[in-house]
Amino acid sequence: MKTTTKLFAAAALAGAAVSGTPVAAQVTGAIATSSPEAVIVRSQARINAYQQIEQQYASQIQQIRTLRQEAATLQQSLDTNSDGQLTQAEAQANPSVVQQIQQKEEQIQQASQPIVLAQTYAIEQLINDYSNVQQQVVQQKNIQLLLTPEAVQWAPDTLNVTADLVNVMNQRVSSVQITPPANWRPRQESLQTQQAVSQILLGVAQQQAAQQAAQQQQQAQPSGR
Repeated sequence: MKTTTKLFAAAALAGAAVSGTPVAAQVTGAIATSSPEAVIVRSQARINAYQQIEQQYASQIQQIRTLRQEAATLQQSLDTNSDGQLTQAEAQANPSVVQQIQQKEEQIQQASQPIVLAQTYAIEQLINDYSNVQQQVVQQKNIQLLLTPEAVQWAPDTLNVTADLVNVMNQRVSSVQITPPANWRPRQESLQTQQAVSQILLGVAQQQAAQQAAQQQQQAQPSGR
C-alpha cells in the first residue's frame, strides 16, 4: 500500500478524516502523532551528514559568523537612542551604514548557498524514503490515522511514534551523500524541509544557550547561610 500523503499535508488529512465528527468515531484502529521534520532532525544519517558539512565548509561557516557579527554591530550603531528598536528615521539618518549591512547580508547569502545546497541534498535523500519508513511503522503498529502534533489539540505522549519512525529510518537509510551531482536542483518540499529543520535546530540551540545562561547566573549568585 503506497502512502499518498505528503510531508506537509497532515492537517488536510485530519480535516478530511474527521468530516465534522470526532476522529475516534470514525477510526477503528490506532491514532498516532509524529512530525516528518522531527524524524529527519533525529535521524542518524542527517546528524552525520551535517557534521560532515560543518567540517567541509568550516571556513565558510566561520566567515558567515563573522559577517553576522559585523552586521549586528553596524545595525546596533544605527540605534542612536539605544532603545533596542531601529526606526526608519534612524536608518535614513545613516544610509551608508544601511548599505554596508545590505552588503554583509548579500555576502552571507552567497557564502551560505553551498552549505544549504549540501544540507538540502542530504535531506532530500531522507525524504525519498520517508513514505516507506512511515508505511512500515503504520503497518507494524496498526495505525489508522497519523497526524502531526500541530493538528491535535491534546494527546498523551504514548501516541507519539517519532522514535519508532527514527529507528526505522536509521535501519533503512544508514547514510546519505552531501555532494549533489552536477546540475542537481532540489525539490520545493526539500527546500521547505531544510528550512524547517534549520528552525528546529536553531530553536534547540537557543534553548540550550538560555539554559546554560540560567545555570551560570544561578551559580554566580551568592549561596545562603
